[in-house]
Amino acid sequence: MAEDRGDPFREDAAAQDREQRRREREERRHRRLGRRVQKASGSEAEPRAEAAEAAPRPESEPDSAPPAARRPDSDFADAPPVEPRTPWQARRPPEASPAVKRSYWRRRIAILVVVALLVVAGVFGVLLYQPFHGKGHGRVTVKIPKGATASETADILDGKGVVSNATFFRLRLSMSGKAGDIQAGTYTLLHDMSYGDAIDKLQVPPVPKIITVTVPEGYDRTQTADLVKQDGLPGDYLASTKSFKGFDPSKYGVRNPVDLEGFLFPATYTLKRGSNVDDLVAQQLAAFKQNLGRVDLSYARSKNLTPYDVLIIASMIERESATASDRPKVAAVIYNRLKQGIPLGIDATIRFVLHDYTHALTASDLAINSPYNTRTNAGLPPGPISNPGLASLKAAAKPANVPYLYYVTRPGACGKLSFATTDAQFQQLVNQYNSARQAAGGKSPTSC
Repeated sequence: MAEDRGDPFREDAAAQDREQRRREREERRHRRLGRRVQKASGSEAEPRAEAAEAAPRPESEPDSAPPAARRPDSDFADAPPVEPRTPWQARRPPEASPAVKRSYWRRRIAILVVVALLVVAGVFGVLLYQPFHGKGHGRVTVKIPKGATASETADILDGKGVVSNATFFRLRLSMSGKAGDIQAGTYTLLHDMSYGDAIDKLQVPPVPKIITVTVPEGYDRTQTADLVKQDGLPGDYLASTKSFKGFDPSKYGVRNPVDLEGFLFPATYTLKRGSNVDDLVAQQLAAFKQNLGRVDLSYARSKNLTPYDVLIIASMIERESATASDRPKVAAVIYNRLKQGIPLGIDATIRFVLHDYTHALTASDLAINSPYNTRTNAGLPPGPISNPGLASLKAAAKPANVPYLYYVTRPGACGKLSFATTDAQFQQLVNQYNSARQAAGGKSPTSC
């Protein structure tokens, strides 16, 4: 049977020590035996050998007795020296049982598994928390849409090369509990950032290089103020539009105006970072001057109307008409009523006083005591009720040549109007509108 020196159950320290002592005794005995044989080769060798042979050996004599007490047999004397045996030639201890071996290998395997798990956990922790990651390099512009999920944000950053792995970034973001703190906007980030640095950057809303403000046509000062606030432009818009340094409304035919309503031209404005509402107002007033210069006011002047009167008419047209084709016709109705001294009866002027552009007007609303109530007061209201665009300014300066005195919203026509010259025609149009409104469950029947 082949010797297995790699078996941990074959030897122990005590067995090796015993074997070493035995080998040493064996070597001493052979040395003494050699000396005895040499002496016995003389004249007295045979008698002494016979005497030694005749003498009985006590049973109690140990194996380690001197070789002289033994008979120097010629065969034994001529035998070659005995080679010392190695520890593995010594008597082997009994092999361990299969159960002990299984227990041993189970322990070895369990230790290996624990070590492997610790290594995997360490690698995972390094990949997730990146303790040795640098700050990144270069620059990359990244836009995070409003309402983007953590998964969508991770994919965007991974696609731009900001982070190395979308899955690990998404996991790190979820574990940090900051997934809901990511702000929408356009960021300037670095390539190959650590996950932690990228998360910190995305929690601070980016400061845009420019601010874009779009003021719709027909908005009044109050509506524009709310819009400007939503766009993050600092300052008090209503206070800034009471009056403005360098702008003189009296040049347009108005005396002591309460504010700059009507002069704040609606458009899309681009402002540099750090701008405020004064910068916006300055651009609006400059745009008003520029656009009014494109309007032919000769017809209005022939009717004894000032540029400010035209501005008031344009503000009502902006509120009352939704299509380009209706604007000159609405202007004609206003001109015709002014000529005949008939109250304009425009409900938009009452809504301007109430600052309510959504709810249906009640009977008490229509009877409100205000100079802006064009149902109870003849002529133009004291000032503009909105800030009109160029198309309404042109229509107000030169109305259509038609005899209309009335108009009613046409049901199901996307805001288009129906016009009438007589009261009977007007009542017929009103009945059609009310029938359509009733069929719509009391809702406005103006949809397409």
